[in-house]
Amino acid sequence: MIPQTPSFRLDGRRALVTGAGRGIGLACAAALAQAGAEVVMVARSRDDIEHQASLIRAAGLAARAMVLDVTDADGVDAFFAANEPFHVLVNNAGTNRPKPIIDTPDVDFDAVVDLNLRAAWRIAREWCRVLLRTRTEGSLINISSQMGLVGSPGRTVYCATKHAIEGLTKALAWEMGAHGIRVNTVCPTFVETEMTRPMFEDSAFRDMVMSMIALGRLARVEDLMGPVVFLASDASAMVTGSALVVDGGWTAR
Repeated sequence: MIPQTPSFRLDGRRALVTGAGRGIGLACAAALAQAGAEVVMVARSRDDIEHQASLIRAAGLAARAMVLDVTDADGVDAFFAANEPFHVLVNNAGTNRPKPIIDTPDVDFDAVVDLNLRAAWRIAREWCRVLLRTRTEGSLINISSQMGLVGSPGRTVYCATKHAIEGLTKALAWEMGAHGIRVNTVCPTFVETEMTRPMFEDSAFRDMVMSMIALGRLARVEDLMGPVVFLASDASAMVTGSALVVDGGWTAR
């Protein structure tokens, strides 16, 4: 027999996506549901996730919305205590407050670090604890950024958090590998979302960004859906501690 391609399907698996109410998180949730997973979508705003989960269910797929502030340590603990193990975790919730370092107040530093790093680390910890206790194998996908691999003006705090996520991912891949738990990142370039759209009203900034993308366009959320399904599925069974770069060539320059 010729070799058979491992399945990209996720039937029978449960997936958790943070920051799933819009943008990248919503696309990840939809992609995992379309691949057959039962998806739990979490965010702080009930209206956003309830609406989006209902649209996924209307397509005949399995999705459930739950309110969770990932920066609330007690809330995170209670969430994982109340739920069965998730085979897939997409650590997506994040933010950015771009400014030159000399104009960045401590409150901005604290807010970005708290969500992008501390909350992601805490969610990963509690997810791993459940999987180890129940002897469940799984795949953790940290949504990082091309800014986790390079630097950029005005983004000292954001770059610091995303570089930290890359280090966390590599270390955790080694801690969890023996337990059948894989840990990787997806590193997108600038993606057209509600959050990034105002940035591109600055024509000089848009021109700079476009000059760095070999494919000549911004990323769309759909560009991340295949990579996330790949990393969640058996198709990537030997991939851990890696960064899947979806940057249109930015970091190849």
